[in-house]
Amino acid sequence: MRYLVILLICFQLNAQQKIDRKALVSRHNIENIAIDTLASLSVGNGTFAYTVDVTGLQTFPETYQNGVPLGTQSEWGWDSYPNNQNYKFEESLKEYDQYNRKVSYSVQLKTPARQAEVVNFFRANPHRLQLGNLGLELYKKNGESAKPEDIKDIKQTLNLWTGEIESHFSIEGTPVTVWTACHQKEDVIGARIQSDLIKKGQLKIRLRLPQPTGEWADFGTKWKNKANYLSSLSSKNKQEALISRKMDSITYHIGLSWQGNAKISEKEANYYILSPSKTASFSFSCSFKNKNIAAIPSFSTAEKSSVEGWENFWKSGGAIDFSGSTDSRASELERRVVLSQYLTKLQCSGTMPPQETGLTFNSWYGKPHLEMHWWHGVHFALWGRASLLEKSLPWYEKVFDKAANIAKRQGFEGVRWQKMIDPEGNESPSSIGSFLIWQQPHFITFAELVYRANPTKETLEKYKKEVFATADFMASFAHYNAEKDRYELGPGVIPAQERFKAMETFNPTYELAYWNWALNTAIKWKERLQEKTPSKWSAVVEKLSILPVQDDVYLATESAKDSYTNPEFKTDHPSVLGTFGMLPETSLLNKDIMKNTFNLIWKTWSWEKTWGWDFPMTAMAAARLGMPDKALDALFMKVQTNTYLKNGHNFQEGRLPIYLPGNGGLLTAVAMMCAGWEGSVSENPGFPKDGTWTVKWEGLQKMP
Repeated sequence: MRYLVILLICFQLNAQQKIDRKALVSRHNIENIAIDTLASLSVGNGTFAYTVDVTGLQTFPETYQNGVPLGTQSEWGWDSYPNNQNYKFEESLKEYDQYNRKVSYSVQLKTPARQAEVVNFFRANPHRLQLGNLGLELYKKNGESAKPEDIKDIKQTLNLWTGEIESHFSIEGTPVTVWTACHQKEDVIGARIQSDLIKKGQLKIRLRLPQPTGEWADFGTKWKNKANYLSSLSSKNKQEALISRKMDSITYHIGLSWQGNAKISEKEANYYILSPSKTASFSFSCSFKNKNIAAIPSFSTAEKSSVEGWENFWKSGGAIDFSGSTDSRASELERRVVLSQYLTKLQCSGTMPPQETGLTFNSWYGKPHLEMHWWHGVHFALWGRASLLEKSLPWYEKVFDKAANIAKRQGFEGVRWQKMIDPEGNESPSSIGSFLIWQQPHFITFAELVYRANPTKETLEKYKKEVFATADFMASFAHYNAEKDRYELGPGVIPAQERFKAMETFNPTYELAYWNWALNTAIKWKERLQEKTPSKWSAVVEKLSILPVQDDVYLATESAKDSYTNPEFKTDHPSVLGTFGMLPETSLLNKDIMKNTFNLIWKTWSWEKTWGWDFPMTAMAAARLGMPDKALDALFMKVQTNTYLKNGHNFQEGRLPIYLPGNGGLLTAVAMMCAGWEGSVSENPGFPKDGTWTVKWEGLQKMP
């Protein structure tokens, strides 16, 4: 009987500690009561996203293009301009003297003119498309088109628990309500509209097909182009229509389906109007596909999918509740954490690494950067959602041969993972990116996190090819210096802190530590599979250069003795902090020296010249060093690039109003501050123990 009573008490205590997830998430629902071009809202499913203004659709794209743009993007939506000049990628290659031999890198050649054109072509092609602008055509009583200033009585809410946006506004006193949802398994947007403006013929639905800019950015507001991109309209029946668009290298389809009577017409080229009959309520759905559309889910189907999909997401994995805290920053940290989960699930959980601006608008032509995949993906595993990270890992198998060809071309073994890439794994010319190496060990990190979530032989077998080929390159890239009897990284390398010249730089601190950890982890994989470890791996681990030290602090690189005296070298990412933050303690590390390094960087770094993920990285280093106060101060450092907008996005600057590596980094850091890391024993090791923080969490995993 006594045993049963104890069990009952334990059960009750556990029940009391359970987080009310719906209450946690819902208290951070986003509300807009005015037009704010930095507060646009998105719905999506991880491979497709749709961003709206205060009308609940994409009614005023030009107004929002200098804020957070109103994009419609998918993983599959890419186009390439014709290669009429017969450019060859090989024309972007330049040979460098590295390790006493010639090694070719694809760089941004500026002369002669032909080579500059080659570089620009392969950087810009393929480029990700804005698939279509789906908005409202709104008219005033006098027949004039309504402008943003005519939108009154705004009250818009994003229900995070269901992924649905409810938008209220009025025009000349007549109210309008729009409900917007995204199907969670198909690239489908559904909307329901309630307003007497429909009856009066003052509200219609508009679909415009923007032209790709082919430039660094694409906000989906370019309506004219020299290229004659065609689209055609066909009606399947009285409640469905199909628009097909033919471009240079892609033909894709947009299907419209509606309930009730309506007519669709072509206003002008690539501009379509859906006009409902005179009714007060109208619902429709819009499907985007790069193959034939067989059926178009209805609005109610899309809405149901959104509700079920998002509820399942929020009920899975981890949750953190700061509501009992007295620190004035707690509520804001909780808001950032909840909204970052929403945004990264929506924008970054697809089948290939995402671009830094996700599926909202193009940056770097819409191309992903593989070094950023760490920040986009690691948090999923720490939040108990390793399956979302794992969705993108088969892509590395898809591009494996191209990565192997880069390594072979340069005279290395294994695979050299690309930096700035397209969906097929083709590298883009870059005088910085081609020399980066810190993306190379990332696959081993991802595979190890997946293994820790599912420690089976099947996991090992599934990813061993990529893990071992990654390690093969790392071992062959490390150059043996016979005079010093050690292996070195570089020259011919640019660190994560992109402030150093490639052919003058060697032994960057963070990269040395990452090489050590990743090769040791690959050796563990060999042992788990009872396979023989390559002797070259062991030799590199045994004789890898020590971390460079000067004046009892770690240098950014061994080649930069002026790491902390040259102002140029105190900008960009303070990646030396990743040595013991992103990474666990390795045999190369001295924690006292690391603490000295942290304190020096904290006091002297040009923090206004950093990026959004630098603050979580700093927080992670502070937590591991036993400085939880500094960890929180890092997350709340008052620097523009550490700004989190009303919609949860990490703002950098005008050209980068959203920056998802910052959101992913925040989630990684906070999970680590709560659950700790391998070897940590205290509860919530990244939070002060002064009573100001009450931290409840569940479902998180420890950082390696």
